[in-house]
Amino acid sequence: MMSMIKTSSISTGGLRLTSGSNSTRKPNRVVVQSLNSSPLGETNKPILSLKPLHVSAERTVKSTFSEAGPISRDLRCKALHKDEEEKPPTSSTAQTVKIGIYFATWWALNVVFNIYNKKVLNAFPYPWLTSTLSLAVGSLIMLVSWGFGIVKPPKTDFDFWKALSPVSVAHTVGHVAATVSMSKVAVSFTHIIKSAEPAFSVIVSRFFLGETFPVPVYLSLVPIIGGCGLAAVTELNFNMIGFMGAMISNLAFVFRNIFSKKGMKGKSVSGMNYYACLSILSLIILTPFAIAMEGPKLWAAGWQKAVADVGPNFVWWVVAQSVFYHLYNQVSYMSLDEISPLTFSIGNTMKRISVIVSSIIIFHTPVQPVNALGAAIAILGTFLYSQVHFTSAPILHCFPLFFYYYFNYVLHSHLVFLIANTVVLI
Repeated sequence: MMSMIKTSSISTGGLRLTSGSNSTRKPNRVVVQSLNSSPLGETNKPILSLKPLHVSAERTVKSTFSEAGPISRDLRCKALHKDEEEKPPTSSTAQTVKIGIYFATWWALNVVFNIYNKKVLNAFPYPWLTSTLSLAVGSLIMLVSWGFGIVKPPKTDFDFWKALSPVSVAHTVGHVAATVSMSKVAVSFTHIIKSAEPAFSVIVSRFFLGETFPVPVYLSLVPIIGGCGLAAVTELNFNMIGFMGAMISNLAFVFRNIFSKKGMKGKSVSGMNYYACLSILSLIILTPFAIAMEGPKLWAAGWQKAVADVGPNFVWWVVAQSVFYHLYNQVSYMSLDEISPLTFSIGNTMKRISVIVSSIIIFHTPVQPVNALGAAIAILGTFLYSQVHFTSAPILHCFPLFFYYYFNYVLHSHLVFLIANTVVLI
């Protein structure tokens, strides 16, 4: 529990501080013997006695000298209760390594999920059941983790679940729409179209929420929209259902983010538990719709055909895509607790490059030069958007940053692709 202590030469009405230190430079101890409920100097009646506090830092904020009155000083210090421990500052190197581990794990899990997901959909073209199984396996993992004490369950109430409901609806729609898209078109094409999500975010925020953005933000949408349009027009295996599925997924995930920001303010739930609750509620919402859209008869017939065509490996594919779907989303939500929105946005942009490149190589997807150019322009536009939106940096200053991040990504992507390819080949 952090405290702020203010001292001044003006009468403090019974507030007395006692401090001490030793040669080992441990935090000073400050004992607050009494505290008044009224304005300073009006009464000397104490209302509470605080526990000893350990001063972790102190700084002189203001010093005022007056010929007519006493010297007034404002001293602010951060303090901890004696039974609380101060966390040591994290070094920049340690933080960089930590972020690198998050990104490598996030990208690798996402690549593996997309590959297995496409393998399942090629053999078993029922995206509604595939989406349901992804949420079901993730929910089961977390319920078991809570039950055995592996993960501490969150403390939730009715207001929490009420606020989570619209988030879950948007998450469900986005998840199913993306799966439908990947069942109809190449994984790379779906992710090229999904890189247009920033454009949807700006449009929805502008026309539905009344938010305004600087001109560079609007300019950054030009390469995003232009690149996605170029990629769509030159796609060899274009499918309207696949295209619309990716577009609907973009829109749904934008609303998911908006609902999440509005409804979850003040809710103290970790990223891991938040996504677990989101999965459980989404599973409850999705299950009846999946049954209505496809149904057990189609599932049974499709499952038998897939097992006959692929063999026992098909069952492993289904389990793998479900487990890796949960894990990559869980890591992405956990990373939000550790990194800034800008860093997360950059990581998400580079993640799409990992998925696009890996899927093209593994599935031998034919790509025309013009199609590749459209994808590159869209990805660049997404990066420019993250820079100008979160840092207000001039667009021209963002191009060197893009190549810096890109070449750093290239150096690490070999490891990500190697991990993903090794897992897929098992």
